Amino acid sequence: MTFSPGPPDQAAIDAPSAKAASVLGRLRHDRAAMVGLIVIVVMVLAALAAPLVAGLSGQDPTTWHHEVLGEDGSPRGAFGGVSGAHWFGVEPLTGRDLFAIVVHGARTSILVGIGATFIAVTLGVLVGATAALFGGWYDRVASRVIDVLFGFPSLIFMISLGALAPDSVPRWLLVILVIGLFGWPPVARVIRGQSLALMGRDFVSASRAMGAGPWHVLREQLLPNLGSTIIVFTTMRIPSSIGAEAALSFLGVGVPPPTPAWGRTIGTAIGWIASDPWYLLAPASALFAITLAFNLLGDGLRDALDPRLTRRR
Repeated sequence: MTFSPGPPDQAAIDAPSAKAASVLGRLRHDRAAMVGLIVIVVMVLAALAAPLVAGLSGQDPTTWHHEVLGEDGSPRGAFGGVSGAHWFGVEPLTGRDLFAIVVHGARTSILVGIGATFIAVTLGVLVGATAALFGGWYDRVASRVIDVLFGFPSLIFMISLGALAPDSVPRWLLVILVIGLFGWPPVARVIRGQSLALMGRDFVSASRAMGAGPWHVLREQLLPNLGSTIIVFTTMRIPSSIGAEAALSFLGVGVPPPTPAWGRTIGTAIGWIASDPWYLLAPASALFAITLAFNLLGDGLRDALDPRLTRRR
C-alpha cells in the first residue's frame, strides 16, 4: 500500500497562521522578552551598518590616536578619555576609538553566534531526530557519540584546534566551525527525547501504517512538531556561541586582530583594570547586554509557545 495524502483541509491550512498569531500575541505581553528583542534588533542593525554607525563619531576602529594618550600610554582625562570625539573613550597604548571597536565587534560576535548556532542546531536536529526515527544500532551509536562528546573538555579542544589550524583557513570561519561542531550534542539529546515521544503518538503510527516512509514521517510529522523546541533552542544557543567566541578571543585564539572582537578587547582591558577600569566597561556591557537579551527572548518564546507554562505561573 502506498501513502497518498488526501485533499488539503482549509482548517488545517489556517491553523498554523492562527497559532502563529496566538504566539505573537502572548509574546507581545511579555515585557522582558520585548526588551530583549529590542536590544537584539538594535545591536543587529548596528552590526549590519557598523561603518555608518561608527562614522557618527567620526572614528574607525583601526586608527591610532596617540595625541589623546599620556606618557604611560593611558588615556588623558576622566573616564578613559571620554570626549565629544571619543564617546566611549579610547584604548590604552593605541588610542583607538572604543565606540568604533564595540560597534564593529558586534558584527564579529553576532556573525559567529548565528553561524555557529546554525551548524549546532542543524546537526543536533538531524542526529537526534534520525536516531529516534530509525532506532536500532544507529540510535545506540548516536547516543554513545553524544555521551562521549558531552565528556569532552570542549574549550580545551577549541583552543587546541584554533592554535593548530593553518593560516590559510580564515580564522572567523574556523571559529564558527569549531564552536558549531562542539555545540550540537545538547540539541541532539533533547531532540532525540522529544522525537521518541512523538514516535509513539497515534498520528505517527497511523501515517506509518498507511505506508509513509521514514523521510516522510521526519518531514511531515516530526519536524513540524519539533518547531517550537528548535526555535527556543536556537535563541538559547546564540548567546552560548557568542560567549564561546568571546572566550576564545579573550585567550588569543579567536578572531585575530585587527578585526575588532569583544573578547580580545576585554582581555586587553584586564591589564589596565587597576588604572583604567572604564576600558573594561564598554565591551563587557555590550557582551552582557546581547547575551542577556537573547536569553530573555528565549524564555519569552518558550512561554509563548507553551501556554501551559504561562498559566502555571
